[in-house]
Amino acid sequence: MPHIPTGTGRTPWRASVLTLFPEMFPGPLGVSLVGQALAAGLWSLDLHQIRDFGIGRHRAVDDTPAGGGAGMVLRADVLAAAIDHAREASGDLPLFYLSPRGAPLTQAQARTLSAGPGVMLLAGRFEGIDERIIAGRGITEISIGDYVLSGGELAAMVMIDACVRLIPGVLGAEESLMHESFEDGLLEYPHYTKPREWEGRATPDVLLSGDHKKIAEWRSEEARRITRERRPDLPGSRAKR
Repeated sequence: MPHIPTGTGRTPWRASVLTLFPEMFPGPLGVSLVGQALAAGLWSLDLHQIRDFGIGRHRAVDDTPAGGGAGMVLRADVLAAAIDHAREASGDLPLFYLSPRGAPLTQAQARTLSAGPGVMLLAGRFEGIDERIIAGRGITEISIGDYVLSGGELAAMVMIDACVRLIPGVLGAEESLMHESFEDGLLEYPHYTKPREWEGRATPDVLLSGDHKKIAEWRSEEARRITRERRPDLPGSRAKR
């Protein structure tokens, strides 16, 4: 198990989440390397229950959509109170709303965010949130893919994981980050391990040759080939062979 250092001198990266279901956290963020990093203090997780700022005796957080329609919408006044409280507690972190309407989260963006102080994430529910809160509190909408989830909590976990794993000291081998998918606009090359042959499928001879130059060339070409076949939209697919 990789050793995660403590006392690095860096202020812990901060994830602040506004949600109706704080009990869902840390969930998968509390295990493996990301969980070890949380326990070691390399990053922190602040949870804010939106319902604490609900209206009336029943702490109502939503209401029917103006103009009619199915479902319920989270109220702007409730969300504003929750966000303002979270900012007092967690600082003025960049604020994102997990939404299918948002621009896709990218590896480059995760890397940029991981180098900053952290993120504040609004996990929506129901039909969505009152549009006025987006401009009123300077929220950026962001998406983890072209599909719809029951709520924003899982998407928030994905975004946090994508950022936290890039924090120095979280992964055991920093070199591995240099060869991942989406670095240099390419998908990652194939990996093999023991046994040398499995069910009639052999490890490519070049990987067992000991010739590091040829291995690097093979990996580079395989990364370009896979990118051309699977993600021709990525810039690496247009690289010269």
